[in-house]
Amino acid sequence: MNVYIVGKGAVGTYLGDLLRGIGVEVAYAPRALDEVRPFDADVALVATKAYDTEGAIDTLRKAIPYPQKCVFISPQNGVGNEERIAAAFGADNVVAAALTTPIDRDRDGNARPAKEGGLALAPIGANAYNWLAATFAGTGLTVKVVEDWRSLKWSKLALNVVANASCAILNVLPNRFVHFDKIFALEIRMIREVRSVMQALHVEPIDLPRYPVRALFGAAALPTPVSRTLLAHSIAGARGTKPPSLLLDLRRARPQTEVDVLNGAVASAGLELRVPTPVNAVYARVLNDIAHTPPLWAKYREHPDRLEAEVEAEVKRAKVLAR
Repeated sequence: MNVYIVGKGAVGTYLGDLLRGIGVEVAYAPRALDEVRPFDADVALVATKAYDTEGAIDTLRKAIPYPQKCVFISPQNGVGNEERIAAAFGADNVVAAALTTPIDRDRDGNARPAKEGGLALAPIGANAYNWLAATFAGTGLTVKVVEDWRSLKWSKLALNVVANASCAILNVLPNRFVHFDKIFALEIRMIREVRSVMQALHVEPIDLPRYPVRALFGAAALPTPVSRTLLAHSIAGARGTKPPSLLLDLRRARPQTEVDVLNGAVASAGLELRVPTPVNAVYARVLNDIAHTPPLWAKYREHPDRLEAEVEAEVKRAKVLAR
């Protein structure tokens, strides 16, 4: 089997190394489009950030000579990537994926799993890919095959948004963030908004390898004081002192982040479906503002009261517009 990977970050190199370990031929796309050469791939893995998906599609169009014979896999964060890849190569050739294994870099720059997790796969078209699941399982990964790809991606989104944008905006690590009572109450509201949007979309949450997503929503549905106790302990234990992805992006002064396919996607779907999502909307807007105008970060760093005020202002604005 030949595998072509676009994106040589932690996820791409981790999965590539696992596949090479069982004798799979793996090639990585170069960064420059004019350096791309044809590669007869059976599988193409899109392991870029979501905002680079269109560029990855351009690379794949140039690299894959027989796309109708290739399976395109997206383990990317957020929602919306699979639709764009399917528009380019056909839904029957696309498999949605969710990697729940946290990846760190060792001293030599190699991608290594920080904790246990696994890989969930869900074809978005009519074709089944049992051989694909068997291949990844052969690497030692825990693999789960899911019927509903939207449930897969929205359930992974529910994991990705927890203690992510909020920590990034406040510039605090998760183990400290959980002690900000008022903001953590906002975090619970944010999780409830995700569940409300999923219900409006008729998308059921599913448990992912090593991560009980349904329990997350169950805990968030409890009275806030109880929910805060349960979730704070879980988040502090799972995330601890590891900076979440959006915080890393802000610290690296990246002008783009994945917040638009995470909290922004929740807010956009809520607007279309008339489901209130003020917390997700504010998280997405404020984080985008900081990414585009870094000096603005000083307003929110370790100032949870200012982020809380933004949410309350958003709630009032929505009420005025609804009249």
